[in-house]
Amino acid sequence: MPKGFYTDDRGRVRVRLVAGGGRRSRSALLAGLIALSAVGYGGAVGLSTGGAAGGGGPGPSVEDRRDAGGELARRGDADGAWRRMGLRGLKRTEKQRTECVDAAFGGVREFLRRHACTSMDRVLFTVGDDAGNSAVIAVAWVGFDSRGDAQAFQDLVDAPGTGDVKALGTAHLGLPDVAFTGANYGSDRDRTTVAVAEAEVATGYVTPEVLDALAEVAAQLPR
Repeated sequence: MPKGFYTDDRGRVRVRLVAGGGRRSRSALLAGLIALSAVGYGGAVGLSTGGAAGGGGPGPSVEDRRDAGGELARRGDADGAWRRMGLRGLKRTEKQRTECVDAAFGGVREFLRRHACTSMDRVLFTVGDDAGNSAVIAVAWVGFDSRGDAQAFQDLVDAPGTGDVKALGTAHLGLPDVAFTGANYGSDRDRTTVAVAEAEVATGYVTPEVLDALAEVAAQLPR
């Protein structure tokens, strides 16, 4: 297999992308790699194979948009981050606090039984383009007493098949039930807080690489 590529525990071929600024290495799904067209960062871009509204030739790659969106996300500008991705924010829920153990399953739930988290807040976003394609993004911020517990939690939740934090129900946004599969995923840690994000199609068609990029951007939003 070429350098920089690997096969995960689920048999999926993935490419390893290394983020700057000391942040962890991140993976993006290769399935459906499609060069999206765009008018520019501020223009509406199709989330399907259809490309940009209005033409204008190839624009920045999904990876470039993800990195630019991540910079704004770290500043707390969610709407700006979606625009950098060539999209617009549609709806979002208020942050909802919940009991940590009750909102987890699998090995993640067992970890939280042994290493109590100090807080867990969850939120949902929907973003879309002008063609009716949209994605729903679930984000959870999980706080711990120590950086060691936070790092151990992130290492566990990042591994396939270890469970996860349950997303808020998409009925909160007036959407039919959407199952979050964990296929389009991102996480980030800020000292003792770990952010976990997932993205799925809400309406129309969204490529796997765009979904993965949206999850990685959303995970960088501060609590």
